[in-house]
Amino acid sequence: MRREKSDKSNRRLERVLLVEDDPIVALATEGALLDAGAAEVVICPSIAETMAALEQGAAEAIVLDVHLADRDDGWALAELVELLGPRPPYIVFATGAPQDIPPEVAEMGPVFAKPYDPRELAEAVVAGARRGLIARLLG
Repeated sequence: MRREKSDKSNRRLERVLLVEDDPIVALATEGALLDAGAAEVVICPSIAETMAALEQGAAEAIVLDVHLADRDDGWALAELVELLGPRPPYIVFATGAPQDIPPEVAEMGPVFAKPYDPRELAEAVVAGARRGLIARLLG
């Protein structure tokens, strides 16, 4: 599913992948990300769909539910994302079991325990991705 924001004046992020298999959580988080300034949010309910979305184009950020219906180790995707080149997407984890994320993986981005406030998560995505862009520009 894909929804684009029509107000281009508030854009802060171009493309965000939302890896979430719960449709209610996905829609609430998608709306919050668009309201926070994401130009495009691509909902990916599985690892396979996430991989296909990454093949279609780069993402500035990925919101990653680590326990999906097709895989229970979604954090493996976070490790793969680190290999996507010199400008990997900013990662935010969203999970009902944060203790299951290996500590070295959890260091890759903030971890939001479900249930979370979608607006707070969206603000963290925008702030983190922007900070990452500035660091890349200055580095």
